[in-house]
Amino acid sequence: MKRLFFILLGCITFAGAQNNNDLEKKLQAPIAKKVEKRLEKHGDVRIDNYFWMNQREDQEVLDYLNAENSYNDQMTSHTKEFQEKLFLEMKGRIKEDDESVPYKLNGYWYITRFEKGYDYPIYSRKKGTLEADEEVMFNVNDMAKEFEYYSLGGLNVSPDNTMVAFGTDTVSRRQYTIRIKNLETGEIYDENIENTTGGSTWANDNKTLYYTKKDPQTLRSFRIYKHILGTDPETDELIYEEEDETFNSYVYKSKSREFIIIGSHSTLTTEYRILDANTPDQEFKVFQPRERGLEYSIAHYKDHFYIVTNKDDATNFKLMKTSLAQTEKEHWEDVIPHRKDFLLEDIDIFQKYLVVSERTNGLNKIRIIEWEGNKEYYIPFDNETYTAYTSINPDFDTDLLRYTYNSLTTPTSVVEYNMKNGDKKVLKEQEVLGGKFDKNNYTSERIWATAKDGTSIPVSLVYKKGLQKDQKNPLLQYAYGSYGSTIDPYFSTVRLSLLDRGFIYAIAHIRGGEYLGREWYENGKLFQKKNTFTDFIDVSEFLIQENYTSSNHLYAMGGSAGGLLMGAVVNMAPNLYNGVIAAVPFVDVITTMLDDSIPLTTGEYDEWGNPNEKSYYDYMKSYSPYDNVVAQDYPNMLVTTGLHDSQVQYWEPAKWVAKLRELKTDRNILLLHTNMDAGHGGASGRFEALKEVAEEYAFLLDLEGIKE
Repeated sequence: MKRLFFILLGCITFAGAQNNNDLEKKLQAPIAKKVEKRLEKHGDVRIDNYFWMNQREDQEVLDYLNAENSYNDQMTSHTKEFQEKLFLEMKGRIKEDDESVPYKLNGYWYITRFEKGYDYPIYSRKKGTLEADEEVMFNVNDMAKEFEYYSLGGLNVSPDNTMVAFGTDTVSRRQYTIRIKNLETGEIYDENIENTTGGSTWANDNKTLYYTKKDPQTLRSFRIYKHILGTDPETDELIYEEEDETFNSYVYKSKSREFIIIGSHSTLTTEYRILDANTPDQEFKVFQPRERGLEYSIAHYKDHFYIVTNKDDATNFKLMKTSLAQTEKEHWEDVIPHRKDFLLEDIDIFQKYLVVSERTNGLNKIRIIEWEGNKEYYIPFDNETYTAYTSINPDFDTDLLRYTYNSLTTPTSVVEYNMKNGDKKVLKEQEVLGGKFDKNNYTSERIWATAKDGTSIPVSLVYKKGLQKDQKNPLLQYAYGSYGSTIDPYFSTVRLSLLDRGFIYAIAHIRGGEYLGREWYENGKLFQKKNTFTDFIDVSEFLIQENYTSSNHLYAMGGSAGGLLMGAVVNMAPNLYNGVIAAVPFVDVITTMLDDSIPLTTGEYDEWGNPNEKSYYDYMKSYSPYDNVVAQDYPNMLVTTGLHDSQVQYWEPAKWVAKLRELKTDRNILLLHTNMDAGHGGASGRFEALKEVAEEYAFLLDLEGIKE
């Protein structure tokens, strides 16, 4: 029997303990063994004593993770009833027998609905009219019965409406198996296409299906195949292979349904190939050959392709067009020129209208332009803490645009907007059950903190109306800050469990996202990455300075790349926070980015840098959370991960916690919870996921001494 590498002493639950710190004194956390691993690069040697944890199938590793889970359970045993109360409270706000707003596509109305008491959706459709009989395509509750984790995705109905391709993942590694169901007979064909992204698209002949396979080790999506219905998937034809390891590839159909499109993208560069959807036996044509730094996306309308691009240094992107026959960039013509203060995010094309999604000063804008005539205008919105975006609009020939609106205080609404006369109708507003919610009981605001370099950092806040600025207010500060991903101010029913107990919730719109345009992203990546971390810290200091809270009541939270943010922040300014939640945190930056055998690495060089180059190596080392753990006090911390995580491997947070346990000089709480059945997104099922949120909230509320 292998010698266990941890020591677990005094594993007793102490009922009636005053707080987690009392328990910490009575329970000994798992202590991981140290096995020196020398990691040398550019003449620099790093010692990683916990490198051995990256063996997912090794029993010693599993034993350690289970020991940490056991310790977490015992340290939080006094909050279990509270967690259950929070879970039931959050669940109680959700309408269990709910359904989506139906949308019409190719003669059918499609609906996603939930039934009371069940975790998973039911996908159905009705032919021609909403009064028609319901056809259930998938009841995911039945499909998921035998699995701890189940994800159904990539639903793709054939042009003749008789078949649907779909993908399933039962491990949470985002490796989907595609199958095909006959919607007329209910038969699922014996054509399992494994190790795919789950997505697919039909050619117009109703028998040719295009899909994307992943590299089985790195999980990079890199090969496009063509499957002919009724044939063995082993004989599928390879249509395209993306040989550049920094690129991913995918395939889809244009909204016009006239083109099959293969896309290849990296952080800085894109390239597309197009094919008439009526001629699947022909060759794909390159739209515009890739050029490093040239980004573009394409949409088809009548005799032109419309292109959202950064061509000619259009940092915030512009809209161009070109004919179907001449797609190279020298033929592109401006439609909407580049504007310094407007980020062009996306377009939706209709028969009579062009709808442009923009962002200015951090705020979403939806712009309506008539193809014929001079009429154009913006849909009006009236505050600074809202989110608005176009939703499902599959039909070309309509005056009706659907968009989604919510704010920090207003539940999500799906709105049908008449682009011809300006009339609008709320098709559905999210119901908040439980009888206690009134949006007038909450206040939101946007404030601006000043960073050390003088940059103004926007912050969106929400809290219970009547709350006074008081250094005793508990405040949870959240951010992400990478990949140009913007965290807009959005409504959350689960967040009410914090707000109703006196918490302020703050979203810090730090550099690394695109809240203030493309430059906001560029100034938070590569050699500017530290701006992301210092912005977050500067926002925290500003919130304290303005008496919203104090360091004794300030909490921070982030996940994935936002977990990297948490790791950097607790190294740089640990005394600012009473508690930190780091979810699936990307904390071992250098080791991961030097290992091109694991998922995401090669495609991320343009985001973080390539540490095979010494300048990037040195910069990464200066902030990498795992490499910068030192002997100092750290705040109370809850760290979460999933054993099957394909985005951030579980061993990064596991190693980080082990090193923190070794070096930290405080008696504060440090907990690691590994979901042994899930991956990056946590538990599947809408209610199981709430249990994880309840655990996180109970951690925060317990630190505040709030017990109910």
